[in-house]
Amino acid sequence: MQDIIRKLEEMREKARLGGGEKRIKAQHSKGKLTARERIEILYDEGSFEEWDMFVEHRCNDFGMEKEKIPGDGVVTGFGTINGRLCFVFSQDFTVFGGALSEAHAEKICKIMDQAVKVGAPVIGLNDSGGARIQEGVASLGGYAEVFQRNVLASGVVPQISMIMGPCAGGAVYSPAMTDFIFMVEDSSYMFVTGPDVVKTVTHETVSHEELGGAITHSSKSGVADHAFENDVEALLQLRRFIDFLPASNREKAPEWETADPIERVEPSLNTLIPKNANKPYDMKELIVKIIDEGDFFELQPNFAANIIIGFGRVQGSTIGIIANQPMVLAGCLDIDSSKKAARFVRFCDCFNIPILTLVDVPGFLPGTQQEYGGIIKHGAKLLFAYAEATIPKVTVITRKAYGGAYDVMSSKHLRGDVNFAWPSAEIAVMGAKGAVEIIFRGDLGDEEKIANRTAEYSEKFANPSAASARGYIDDVIMPQNTRSRVARAFMMLRNKQLENPWKKHDNIPL
Repeated sequence: MQDIIRKLEEMREKARLGGGEKRIKAQHSKGKLTARERIEILYDEGSFEEWDMFVEHRCNDFGMEKEKIPGDGVVTGFGTINGRLCFVFSQDFTVFGGALSEAHAEKICKIMDQAVKVGAPVIGLNDSGGARIQEGVASLGGYAEVFQRNVLASGVVPQISMIMGPCAGGAVYSPAMTDFIFMVEDSSYMFVTGPDVVKTVTHETVSHEELGGAITHSSKSGVADHAFENDVEALLQLRRFIDFLPASNREKAPEWETADPIERVEPSLNTLIPKNANKPYDMKELIVKIIDEGDFFELQPNFAANIIIGFGRVQGSTIGIIANQPMVLAGCLDIDSSKKAARFVRFCDCFNIPILTLVDVPGFLPGTQQEYGGIIKHGAKLLFAYAEATIPKVTVITRKAYGGAYDVMSSKHLRGDVNFAWPSAEIAVMGAKGAVEIIFRGDLGDEEKIANRTAEYSEKFANPSAASARGYIDDVIMPQNTRSRVARAFMMLRNKQLENPWKKHDNIPL
């Protein structure tokens, strides 16, 4: 018995060392933590339970039978983050460069299957050179098994990918199907084909960082939801982020105690909207002043910044926030912002997270680039997402809500539950000047007539009266009272029940 225990301890020690001290030092020299160090930071102390520590690969080709390390390059298991159950797989770059084998994939699949059964989030800490070439099609089959589970778990439990090293080729498609992707600056990258292949095929010379680094994907492609400075910051922010999410689609958004009173008045909001209707203001100021303790976790802050998405809390409960940002492109909707917001709406709807929509939108961005890029279909994604969502939806129009963009941004017509407007709200087909030039084009030479017509149109539509009269707006509220009115609306909607007609699944305009 003692011999068996001693051998088990030796195997455990070998597994904990991964690829050995030399490779661990190499990992540290790149500013990266090891797979186990990452788990220690992410999970509550002493809570992590490891599975399949002794699993080894089954490849006997190319001398691989002589190179077997317990764990086979991935640490898997479960534990608690801030007291809440989460499953994790953490790829170990010190073992075969974190390359995925058949056994490695089976370990990941096992914890994903278990997470779906018990209803708990899955976190992937990705740091891998890709498929293990020595195993050929077996490793490719392993990837496909993981992909299949990503799809089956989608909308059932939250899936989060933290890219902490290389992620290339077919490996990128597993993170791509998860709900959120976070990256680490200067040490992580994602691409389907690497710089060498790009140079051979297209004759472009590009670095790993330029092609698929954290800055590229968080600001240009929109693939990543956030980029963090280093491993430690990324993991600590992930601990913070997980607190906003429910464990599964069977649960409501989590609730946390707060000392921030719902009746808190914010007089500064009364002067947030500039007198000049064409002058921008920062919508983030409104967001942080109406949520609990100003704690806002913004997603994709550097991509399609004309729309803001992220999580906050009201009365201790998580809400998703979507807001037009007048500081960027005047808050217009375009292709990127429509896709960004639509995916966020659908995530919130999957996981019972109520949505607050803050509207200041002059319309869709015009131009050939947008039309050729398919703004019609991409804009329809956001419209579809809002119309499909059955979660509580509260909307506040702060200033402009023009044209089809008014409809799209969680209007009453798309089953918005509570729709408020500030006194500064302008709800119309378009701005007064443009409308008058179309309606009264025969008077264009007469400046006085045009000025009078513009004033008349503004008086009729540059306020929330017409929409209120038709019931499209439930109430006109004072900006300073926005927090309390929003909080009461969500409180009223807490037990909302709404179901869409039965269907196998919808056909969103992808």
